[in-house]
Parts: sequence; structure tokens; C-alpha cells
Amino acid sequence: MNPFTHRVRGFKLIDLIGVALLVTVIVGVYLAKTIAGRERSDLAKIERQIDGEKARIRLLQAEVAHLEQPGRIERLSTSYLGLKPVSVKNEASIDQLAELAREGPPKAAAAPSAVAALVDGSGSVAGVPPPPPGTAADVQLAEVAKTQ
Repeated sequence: MNPFTHRVRGFKLIDLIGVALLVTVIVGVYLAKTIAGRERSDLAKIERQIDGEKARIRLLQAEVAHLEQPGRIERLSTSYLGLKPVSVKNEASIDQLAELAREGPPKAAAAPSAVAALVDGSGSVAGVPPPPPGTAADVQLAEVAKTQ
């Protein structure tokens, strides 16, 4: 039996094998193109996300550059914290540095804590509002009727 001359329902066996291979190749190519198209769309979506994140990074870097401007920080420190540039009398020369190091840091005035001032009743502390006046309302207890 020769496969080149053998007939199945009027078709040569070799023709049927060729058509089956051709259909298999067509389906394989179609599936490969479909999968590649999905991957291409996923890749484009990820690239759009990356571009959006890069734009956000540039925006945040510009905002940081604006917030870190020395002139802005100086204005804020002057207006909110009351800070000002160091005066000439507070500057030290190189010769005075050794003497200042031996003396150590300047002694800070002992500021009373807000809690201590309120407990001692010694008065008010700057920056802390005074306590409300003691107007205690009479407390009435509700009687619960016993249900039997």
C-alpha cells in the first residue's frame, strides 16, 4: 500500500495530511498573533504607566525644589519662628573658638513646664491657655426602679 496513491473517500491520503498540516499551521499562527497582540497592549499600558510615574516624579522634584528655596525658608523662619540672621556680636573669631569650647554651651534658663505650673497653681505659662474656671455642676444620680 503506497501512501501516495492510497485513496480515502476519493481523496489521496497525502492530500488529507497536507490539508491537516496547513490547518494546524494556520491555527498556530493565529494564536501566536493573538497572544502577541495581547502582550503588545499590556506592554503599551505599562509604558503609559511608566510615563505617568515619570511625570509625577518630575512634578514632585519641581515641588521639592520650590519648597527648598533658601529665600522661601528664610521668609518662613522669619514670619513663623521669629528667627533672624546672626548678628555680628554673636559671631566668634578663630581665636575665640578654643575658649568657647572650654566654657561649653550657654546655660539655658529653666523654663517651668506647663504641667508643673498648672499643678502648683503658680500661674500661667506663656503659650499655654489658662484652665477654665472651676464651675462644677451638681451631679445628680438617677435612681433605677427595681422591676420585679
